[in-house]
Amino acid sequence: MLVVLSVTGLLMASFTAPVLAGVFSVSPVRIYMTPKDRAVAVTITNDGDDELVMQADLYSWKQKTNGEDDLTLSEDLFLSPPIIKLAANARQVVRLAVLAPSKSNDELYYRMIIREVPEAKPIQDKMQLQIALAFSLPVFITPKSAKSLLTCHVEKNATNAINAICENSGNAYARPREFVLKNATGETLAASEATVYILPGITRSYELKSTKSIIPTGAAKLSVTMDDATTRDYDVTIGN
Repeated sequence: MLVVLSVTGLLMASFTAPVLAGVFSVSPVRIYMTPKDRAVAVTITNDGDDELVMQADLYSWKQKTNGEDDLTLSEDLFLSPPIIKLAANARQVVRLAVLAPSKSNDELYYRMIIREVPEAKPIQDKMQLQIALAFSLPVFITPKSAKSLLTCHVEKNATNAINAICENSGNAYARPREFVLKNATGETLAASEATVYILPGITRSYELKSTKSIIPTGAAKLSVTMDDATTRDYDVTIGN
């Protein structure tokens, strides 16, 4: 039996049958390029005691209007070599290369999915459960002029919760990390953490729960901390 699991961190699972799976890591976990870059280095490490065989596939990355990822196989980039064989506790540096330089003024988005090929590993016990681990890495090709433009407002959805609704109308991704809602005196009314990307043209909603029982109506300030540690502040009004 084969199960494919996509992970971006530590995988923890419990099965009644014996489990057969490799352990590997990829660095960096986010890949940044400029239109002038023809290739970047990616390090893959086999952290286990068995040989691993892995395969890389490249996808163009878009988001649907609801924020769901939309991936399509792409030939704009390629990993060399596309099939990686790693001995136990070994590492290999591979090259992610661009076939043709980008002339776009907008940021381009891809996902590189590196997955284990479990078929290359013999199974000694028919009851063993094979797990194919996979990493999905975002790839950004960013011109100097590309910038995100995030605008946010709030809508109350319960007495103790509001939705922060944010739209990215720029031409580079935005990635909020934390939302904090404060009243006019600076008292924190609600907060929430986030890790998702907002690609250009996409609107996302985040729920902020109150630190008290009720979020009062009136003027307030929404502070959004981004993944680069900068903070963007928005004057908002909390309705009934």
